[in-house]
Amino acid sequence: METQSQITTNLSAILGNAVPGLAPANNKATNSGQTLRGRSVLVLIDGIPQSTPLMNGQRDIRTIDPAVIERIEVIKGATSIYGNGSAGGIINYITKKTKTGDPAFGGASLLRGTVQPFNTSGTAGYRASQSVYGRVKKWDYVASGTIEYTGVQRDGEGQVLGQTDGLSNSYQYNAFAKLGYQINENSSLTAFYNFYSSTSHAKYITENGVYGEKPAIGIRGEDPGEPAGTPFNHNARITYSRKELFASTQLDVTAYINSFRSMNRYVASATAWYGPGQTKINSRKKGLRINLSTPFAVGGRLAEVTYGLDVLNDITDQDLVDGRVYIPNMNMVNIAPYAQLKLDLLQQLIFKGGVRYENAKVTIKDFNTIATGPGNEGSIFVTGGEIPYRGATFNAGLRYNKYEAFNPFVSFSQGFAINELGRIVRRATDSDLDSLKTDPIITNNYEAGFSSTFSIFNLTAAYFISTSKLGVELVDVGGYFMPQRLPETIRGYEIALSVTPSSVWKFGGSYAYVEGTSKNDDGSENYLNGSRIAPPMATGFVHFTPVPAFSLQLFWLNTGKRDRFVKNAKGLYNGNEGPVKPVDLFNFAAAYNFSKKARLGLGIENIFNKTYYTVLSQYNANNTTYFRGPGTTASLNISYTF
Repeated sequence: METQSQITTNLSAILGNAVPGLAPANNKATNSGQTLRGRSVLVLIDGIPQSTPLMNGQRDIRTIDPAVIERIEVIKGATSIYGNGSAGGIINYITKKTKTGDPAFGGASLLRGTVQPFNTSGTAGYRASQSVYGRVKKWDYVASGTIEYTGVQRDGEGQVLGQTDGLSNSYQYNAFAKLGYQINENSSLTAFYNFYSSTSHAKYITENGVYGEKPAIGIRGEDPGEPAGTPFNHNARITYSRKELFASTQLDVTAYINSFRSMNRYVASATAWYGPGQTKINSRKKGLRINLSTPFAVGGRLAEVTYGLDVLNDITDQDLVDGRVYIPNMNMVNIAPYAQLKLDLLQQLIFKGGVRYENAKVTIKDFNTIATGPGNEGSIFVTGGEIPYRGATFNAGLRYNKYEAFNPFVSFSQGFAINELGRIVRRATDSDLDSLKTDPIITNNYEAGFSSTFSIFNLTAAYFISTSKLGVELVDVGGYFMPQRLPETIRGYEIALSVTPSSVWKFGGSYAYVEGTSKNDDGSENYLNGSRIAPPMATGFVHFTPVPAFSLQLFWLNTGKRDRFVKNAKGLYNGNEGPVKPVDLFNFAAAYNFSKKARLGLGIENIFNKTYYTVLSQYNANNTTYFRGPGTTASLNISYTF
């Protein structure tokens, strides 16, 4: 993360470059199409859900600034400890905290400047970040503030990129505070709050391109709507921890709230409603998690059981800024007990297994669908009601770790998701909520692989299969996307290798491949489209450290070819079914430590100023979003710790 942050502070790009199986970033304020192994991913901040699976606004990966992140946990496949929305896996941002031995007052300051050196006009940006931390008697604290501005983005030829959900002229703000109190040697309280905002104040509007022929570009103009992006994302949490509760049991009780808004772009006309408009997705979450962990022994073998209760209230809706309701309040209450067991079956043979019972209910009051013509034309009244979702999900895995040269594992996990319910509700054609197809997505994930450390080599590999009797794929229906519910099968594999021949050199790379199909009632199969399945991805890096104070890294990213669909009767590709051509990009990072406190860093993204179309713009097959990626962007970073 530290090295990638020299190049870009966009978490979507950092994770897309670093995590095999995660689809590539799209250089937008959204993470549209950035699935994990072809499935949706649940994003958390210290266990607080950021995703809005009831109506996916696709802005959940960019919900916090990397300056306050200590580490990122990525779990591929589902887990019993977290629930709704984790069909493909989990991304959990763990925020910074103090460490034993920290001073009463310390901190870090960072200044950053960015520019596109080959086409500089309007491209200058900046970033400033300040953090402080310390430990005083029984108290500890961390606080941080960050502001960042991204200038105009231009492609390799100097043209301004199209502006739909773009990052040009965008401002990012983040404020973070964490406070801890050690009650006694076994008990503590921790509270934290984080505010994040990322909105575009673009000085350009989009001039449509021609798909397959010329790009959509930015031309001078003002968008009449409110700034698009994430106007606010508030997270607050308080945790009480108690060690040695009974039988060496650790207790953690956490209460949290989250308030999140995703502002979509203004449109002069729409197919879904009458006249101009701009929608916003609003999500308000409250949760309580009671988690216990008890170690014990079975026949002299170590074991541990983690168990508890997860309670979540998620209220999500979508309306227009002029007051029209697009999606009514969807009020979900989910009470989910869970248990996860870890057991040493034999020496170095580790078993993990768990169960989670989802007991969710979504309440929707009576509502009218939005009008599609004058005089309330097209609007229908829908009787509300309650939609129950119940079911148990399981996971189990084995790992044998006796030999460093070969550590094999096998696993099975089930995921549960109430995904894209809002899209179904807002397109209701019947007056009864019971008539809507609202079954949950239950995924079965199978995986086998190994890790290996031998001499200077470190290798990991995995093969996976993911099935669901009823998945969700957004397909183009009359110019707008609707969820299609069909049985699905996804397969793929991932390989990552690193080689460390000396303390001076380190190099390696990864390769990830995934493919997916859905099955029609007649038994025929369709390929899943680009919004779900990414093209093959390969990465490579060379890390050179001639002296401890100086390091250089060259990074290569290849997004491969995926061409699975034919044109429709009009001679055009349906949305999300366009062919994807290979793209090769190279990034560079360098860092020099003047002292233990002062550091200078240089990052260059797309060092060869390649002119290319992003993966999303290729498979979108849309004139409005046929965007190129940015040309060479250079960043100079100066940091000082005290």
